[in-house]
Amino acid sequence: MDKRNPASTGRVAVVIPCRDEALTIAGVINDFRAAMPEAEIVVADNASSDETAAIAREAGARVVFEPRPGKGRAVRRLLADVDADCYVMVDGDGTYDASTMPEMVDEVLANATDMVVARRIGTDGAFRAGHSLGNRMLSWVFSRLFRVELDDTLSGYRAMSRRLVKTFPVLTSGFEVETDLNAHTASLGLSYREIDSPYGSRPDGSHSKLGTWPDGIRILRRILRLFRDWRPMLTFSLVGLAIIAVTSVVVAPVVLDYLETGIVERQPTVLVAVAGYIVGLGLIAIGIILERISQVRLEFTRLLYLSLSSPGS
Repeated sequence: MDKRNPASTGRVAVVIPCRDEALTIAGVINDFRAAMPEAEIVVADNASSDETAAIAREAGARVVFEPRPGKGRAVRRLLADVDADCYVMVDGDGTYDASTMPEMVDEVLANATDMVVARRIGTDGAFRAGHSLGNRMLSWVFSRLFRVELDDTLSGYRAMSRRLVKTFPVLTSGFEVETDLNAHTASLGLSYREIDSPYGSRPDGSHSKLGTWPDGIRILRRILRLFRDWRPMLTFSLVGLAIIAVTSVVVAPVVLDYLETGIVERQPTVLVAVAGYIVGLGLIAIGIILERISQVRLEFTRLLYLSLSSPGS
């Protein structure tokens, strides 16, 4: 394969979800076209109030519209409407380096890697205050829960195989979409890799739509929910056992009194203990049932994944 032209072995699409990026979108399109002229470039205008769509179209990109605000919704529209063998997802804010794309695409098309994440190597001032720390913390939590080795789980720049994209249910509406992509890859046991990529600052006049605290909390909640859906038996069993343990501590004095006196006192405590044991055991039973449902869902998704041809086949 020609290393200078990885697109020669498959169709490559650069998909760009963006909202109000009139200042930067033309530069992003031109940079990625220069890096890989064969790639199709598709922009999802996500309810922009400026001239993002017109400028993107003038720069030569195909433009689709998603009127409902939210990055997840824009990504859903792009991944559903665009057909390719390799998808390169990138933000339209001009912070990502297009020169990394050929290596990322080559990893997908030549080595059949399902997801290649651009690990952001930022210059001074590239990351907003709090974003770098928040990214490290959320990446650590995700990596520990899902047992994957990803340092930059929130990177918006990644290359993905057709098999990953067409089996990925985009269920979120906002900035949690990268977390969902990571969880989909981890839960199905798909191949992934990180590649270092330069990360720059937004130009003057361009503003991020990501809120450090509100979106950080939403992403953390999403991580925990995705883990619950992936490992329900573990999740519900831990909660159930915790309730049983607390109940046992509460009821222990009553049991000791009964053993000494033969009289059951503090009957309300006994009733609370019975309820606690029922709830705890019920949660464990629910976890066992949901675990089987989760496994069936993953098995069907895996079969759908295997039904799609791999890159180069």
